[in-house]
Amino acid sequence: MKSSRWRWHLDEMFVKINGERHYLWRAVDHEGEVLESFVTKTRDKKAALKFLKKAMRKHGCPEVVVTDRLRSYGAALKEIGASGRQETGRWLNNRAENSHLPFRRRERAMLRFRRMRSLQKFAAVHASIYNLFNSERSLHSRPNFKLNRAAALAEWRGLCAK
Repeated sequence: MKSSRWRWHLDEMFVKINGERHYLWRAVDHEGEVLESFVTKTRDKKAALKFLKKAMRKHGCPEVVVTDRLRSYGAALKEIGASGRQETGRWLNNRAENSHLPFRRRERAMLRFRRMRSLQKFAAVHASIYNLFNSERSLHSRPNFKLNRAAALAEWRGLCAK
């Protein structure tokens, strides 16, 4: 897989479901595309390990894993045997932190979540739609940006027509 040689940014965010705190674990590649999202009730080594195994099963093993300083990541990566690939730093994980913003906007518009299952489904669908339509505006000229946007819209309409 081509994504196996990429840099992954891992982060977790707090999401309230009926007043109870849950954690949405997310893996973002170096281009800002959301690779995987996973909802748990805990924020420990077991949850981090389950999330990492799920992401690696689907996308292969990354070259570098950038995380915040949560110790669960280090413990999970050590158990997998990839502790040498972990990087932590003050601003290294901004790619993952900034990927939470569109999700938070949609979450507020939806007036939060009621069940863990609906959060997991929404996170997966939101990531795939966001990945399709989000193209770095600053990297393309206006005509190319419009062509890419039109292609994404045509693909979306094709998917909806099936």
